[in-house]
Order: sequence, then structure tokens, then C-alpha cells
Amino acid sequence: MKLNKNFELIKDNYLFHTIALKTEAFKKENPTADIIRLGIGDVVLPLTPHIVDAAKKAADEMASIETFKGYGPYRGYDFLLNAIVQYYQDNFKVDIEPDEVFTSCGAKNDIAAILELFDVSNTVLIPDPVYPAYVGANIMDGRKIIYMNGTKENNFLPLPSDKTKGDIIYLCSPNNPTGAVYTREQLKQWVDFAIKNDSVILFDSAYEYFITEDLPRSIYEIEGAKKCAIEVCSLSKTAGFTGVRFGHTIVPKELKDLNNRWFIRQSSKHNGVSIIVQRMAEAVFSKQGQKEAKQNVAIYQENANLMKKTLKDLGIYSTGGTNCPFVWFECGKDSWKFFDNLLNNAHIIGTPGAGFGQNGEGFFRFSSFNTPENTQKAMDRFKKFLKR
Repeated sequence: MKLNKNFELIKDNYLFHTIALKTEAFKKENPTADIIRLGIGDVVLPLTPHIVDAAKKAADEMASIETFKGYGPYRGYDFLLNAIVQYYQDNFKVDIEPDEVFTSCGAKNDIAAILELFDVSNTVLIPDPVYPAYVGANIMDGRKIIYMNGTKENNFLPLPSDKTKGDIIYLCSPNNPTGAVYTREQLKQWVDFAIKNDSVILFDSAYEYFITEDLPRSIYEIEGAKKCAIEVCSLSKTAGFTGVRFGHTIVPKELKDLNNRWFIRQSSKHNGVSIIVQRMAEAVFSKQGQKEAKQNVAIYQENANLMKKTLKDLGIYSTGGTNCPFVWFECGKDSWKFFDNLLNNAHIIGTPGAGFGQNGEGFFRFSSFNTPENTQKAMDRFKKFLKR
């Protein structure tokens, strides 16, 4: 038996697993320490009433022989597919068809699984810094990765040039970790590049709900995108589904044979999302669900605004926050050393930029996913930490 040697190329510890290990070690040595977590992007606010009510009703349906459901459609139930289609029409002025929508248990799953549609000989373009899952999935498959430099000089938004080459292109906007958001003009450059070079864009829009300015929330707002782009989204941050697990992927039928191939893949390896979760997701896409989701998101946005203001008052360069739940700022040469010092001296957990790629070194990420009280407390500690 031979093992996949590509796994040996993956770093021993996933970024957030390393943070968890460091945190547990600190807690053992300091059991009474009041630790404030601004690291991993996990939500803290509970599910809203409309969603909980939908879950209860769905559970009751499963308790009756008249309304019980077994295996569901591979793409998802029509009631949910139609709700997502309506959401795109209402919010993005984008027309998609129900059979272009595929439901799943999260964006992270689809971002990795969809690579099965492409030959391993394809070259992959990935921004740096970036969400680590993009990199890991392609390394494990044995693909060649070319990194696009996201830097302070280009506002962490790399664009194609005459020298750019790549078959599969990862774009995350709003970006995790930097919070940077592509404009329509910038995304049009990528769409034109992909069409010209017969490339496919994998567009991660997991944080679209946090955009407050006049910026594109879906790649399909850009002319021509249906010919070259697959969009992956999630309700984890939109509606607090990090523990519930739900996402959806849009694969346009204009995009070669990929819609059919993705259906074949899903029907062969995926039995769909539970009916209860699909009913909960349907509730999120309703008018009441969106109203409640916006109320929770507004709290996280206020937290981000407080972080941005604190950094500005301290004279520290930062990006993100305005259209994203993450704030990205300069911290010095060694971001892991900064992590240790911040945890030990201020009892605050953040995320070292080095964990997101080579260009992330010297930067640090704060997440706004905490309570307003804890966020205020953390910023007060942070000020003292820098002035000590």
C-alpha cells in the first residue's frame, strides 16, 4: 500500500489548531486568566428566533409519518433552491436558475471538493495572504501553486498582468484575512483574464453580507462571470451557522460541462443536507430571517468599527473592518512572537499573519466575532499592552 506523499508537504499543524494548542497550554499555566478570543472566526451570538422556530417546525415534521422525509434531492429541496435564487435577484440583481444551485454543509467542504472536477496538471493561482484551506486542498492533490502577491502597496488586492498564468484562480472578496474587497472594475479584470485564458475562477463570497459600501457582493454582478466563475458561499457568519453547517455553490450552466460534472460528483459522494438544516436556511433567506441576520451582523460590524478606531488612534496601519468582520494590521516583524506576547501580557487571542502566507508576516488579524463588552475590554487591554 502506498500513501499520498503530498500530505508530507503540509505543515504539521493547521494554523487554528496551533492557536488552540497554544491557548490550552496558557490556560493550564494560568487557570484564572480572563482570555478574550479575537482569533478564529467563530460567531458568539445565538441563532435568531425565526431560524430556531423553523428548526422546531422541521423537527416536528420529521416526527410525523405524513410529513417525514428520507433522502432528499442532491442539489437541495426546491423550496430552498428557489429561496436562494430569489435572494440573488433581490440583493444582487442577478438571475440564476435553481438547477445551478447546489447546497452543502459548508463553503470549506465545497472549496476543496470542487477541485475533483479539474485535472491535477492544472496550475492554481492563489493570493498571499489567504485562507489556509485553499492552499492545503491543492497541496494534498499535488497541484502546482503560483502565489499572487497581496501587499500593502496594492491594498492586498492582486490583479492580473500580461505575465499572469493560471488555470484555476482563487478569489476571496471580502478577503479573509485582510478584509480587502475588490471593486467592480477590478473583478472585471479577473473575469476578462479568465475568459481570455480559458481559466476558472473559484470565488469565495462567505463574507458578502458584511459589505456596507457600493461594492460587488457576488462575482455574477460582473458581466461575463457566468462563463468563467463558480461561486461558493456560506451562512456560517451571515446567520451564525458555524455549528449548524450550511453553504451553497453556484455552478452556471454556461461554464462548459462543469454544472453536469458537479452534479455527478455530488450525487456520487454526497447525500445532501439534512431537511432540518435546509428549513433553517430557508428561514435565513426569508425577509424576516434577513432582518434578524442583519441585526446580529450589525453588532459584529460595530465591534470591527471599534477595533478600526482603536488602531487609528494608536497610529497603526490597518485594512478590513469596514466591509468585513476581520481587521488586519501591522504588528512588527514576527507575528507569532506578537501572538505570544499579546496572549501572555494582555490575555487576548488573535491570529498571526504568518499563518496566512509569506506576505502575512508582520501583520496580525483580529476577528470581530465577540460580544461588544468583550471587544471593548480587549481594546482597552490592547492600548495598555502597546504602551507598557
